[in-house]
Amino acid sequence: MKPISSSWLVNALCLTAQFGSALQLDVSSPDSIRSTASVVAYDLMSYYTGNRTGDVPGNLPAPYYWWEAGAMFGEMIEYWYYTGDTTYNDEVKAALLHQVGDDKDYMPRNQSKSLGNDDQVFWAFSAMSAAELKFEDPGAGQPSWLALAQAVFNEQASRWDAGTCGGGLRWQIFTFNAGYDYKNAVSNGGFFQLAARLARYTQNETYVDWADKMWEWYAGTPLLEIDTWQVNDGSSTQKNCSDASQLQWTYNYGVFIAGNAYLYNYTGDAKYMDRIDGLLNATLARFFPQNMGGVMVEVTCEPLGNCNNDQPAFKAFLTRWLAVTAQLVPELYERIFTYLRKSAAGAAGQCSGGELGRHCGREWNTTTWDGRSGVGEQMSALAVIQAMMMDTTDLAAPVGATTGGTSQGNPSAGTGTSGTTGSNGMPAVNRDKITTGDKAGAGILTAIALLLTIVTGGSLVLE
Repeated sequence: MKPISSSWLVNALCLTAQFGSALQLDVSSPDSIRSTASVVAYDLMSYYTGNRTGDVPGNLPAPYYWWEAGAMFGEMIEYWYYTGDTTYNDEVKAALLHQVGDDKDYMPRNQSKSLGNDDQVFWAFSAMSAAELKFEDPGAGQPSWLALAQAVFNEQASRWDAGTCGGGLRWQIFTFNAGYDYKNAVSNGGFFQLAARLARYTQNETYVDWADKMWEWYAGTPLLEIDTWQVNDGSSTQKNCSDASQLQWTYNYGVFIAGNAYLYNYTGDAKYMDRIDGLLNATLARFFPQNMGGVMVEVTCEPLGNCNNDQPAFKAFLTRWLAVTAQLVPELYERIFTYLRKSAAGAAGQCSGGELGRHCGREWNTTTWDGRSGVGEQMSALAVIQAMMMDTTDLAAPVGATTGGTSQGNPSAGTGTSGTTGSNGMPAVNRDKITTGDKAGAGILTAIALLLTIVTGGSLVLE
């Protein structure tokens, strides 16, 4: 993509400074979408301090956790993809590579006190997006984007825990972290989606097998109420997952919708479309309430005004995963974008707060700033605003190894390294099935590895 002119940002900033009102977005105009997105992206990146002398690339300052930084850089890859603006690419690339850790698996040792399976997979999602969208390759001496995603997959597959609840992944990786006795939607859904994306990219059927294994386990527990397609937040291993938390979060639905979309796009199997339909129906009914204008609402905390530091970002993920679903399953495009267009206009209307008069709030059903601002609010607004470029321009779908992908995989990435909890009971990848030029695949651990010896500490509060 060609870089856009810096005049987009200059003009947009001048307009907001002059009038001090909400960002004006025309969802049918690519120029308006680009200029609005550029302002929101600029303000999002203003929270990032890892590019300052003496700071650590890839980290956000307190109170934001490590996982959210990884998610933010994935969204900034999409910002470049949607707008063509290369302004932040160097910072994004440096951050994604600095945080890979000693074993090139997104498990840096200084994050062990708050590193769950969901935290690790959000960084893997960003690496996967870099491979799928043909973001600049890491270069000589660095692991490829695809290999980084494979490393995370391999390690998480090795943590399959059949000893409690009949399977699945625990929320936390290390026994000393609070939440180790919890199996939650986003950790298991994250593994499901990562497997689906690797399947589509590499055309390795073993990834499909793993995705199906995860879905079948998840759907067989109280975590998914299949008759209503309600996705519950998590369940305790101390009760053998006999019941589940009823808390409802946008991203828990989105992670499974997109995972099934990748699988349907790759295989054409109708069972994946059936799942998408059921989950999408539940998602639109629950999180786009008509009495709030049909825009996206984080219903568990937003109306009560008690979202924590993590939860304002959740709408960003549902948006991103609905957008890629619309791209991969074109027959659902108009249905999904009917709701995203309203949400984009609403999100821009909330970008009218803070000292500069343009920071984005949470409540997209009103143009009166709700008094909230932060990384999560900016991420959510940016995600839905820039997604409108899909409506107005010709964007290439995510690639795979046989459709233009250039990222070279490493089948054994992540094996024999960090953070495993047990053998998985699944066969290693059959590399004979791999059809990609670099023989990309998933090298599955077949033996129990020891946990790293790390000093114990606090816990992550990601819901």
